[in-house]
Amino acid sequence: MAISVKDLGRSPGSMKTLNEHVPAPKDFGVALIGVQEGSDMDLELRFEAVHEGILVSGSVLVDVTGECARCLDPLAYDLEVDVQELFFYEDGSKDTTPAEEDEQEQRWVERDFIDLEPVLRDAVVTALPFQPVCREDCQGLCSECGVHLADEPGHHHEVLDPRWAALQGLTGKDN
Repeated sequence: MAISVKDLGRSPGSMKTLNEHVPAPKDFGVALIGVQEGSDMDLELRFEAVHEGILVSGSVLVDVTGECARCLDPLAYDLEVDVQELFFYEDGSKDTTPAEEDEQEQRWVERDFIDLEPVLRDAVVTALPFQPVCREDCQGLCSECGVHLADEPGHHHEVLDPRWAALQGLTGKDN
């Protein structure tokens, strides 16, 4: 997703907008939830030239799919995420020590192009829930047999402690 910013030049105050539908790249999510590769991503971005580089701001709208972490039912919804990132001009000051790079990861305008994919990936993936649920009161699955607890509200298993099994015969009841 390399975007040319040559037409902005290095003139602070110049601006252009980008309103496009682009296919989602690979690995735009986590294990349980994410954006399907090739699905539409709606970009509404503004590129502004500032003294240090190009400021990219706007939003991205994606179709999120996945499964509930509790009951494994499928999930699907739209997610709009705000994006804001400054891409610095290459001007020879890129020579920083490794410690400085770790403290502040900087993005660069390279040969009048900026790569939006890492910025969009960071924005979308960090906005996804760590443990997605189909609804807040989802009860999930039975840990013993795997039945969907929403379908059987009174579902339970009588679990006997095997250490007391030898004493069960003393009660005179057969279970």
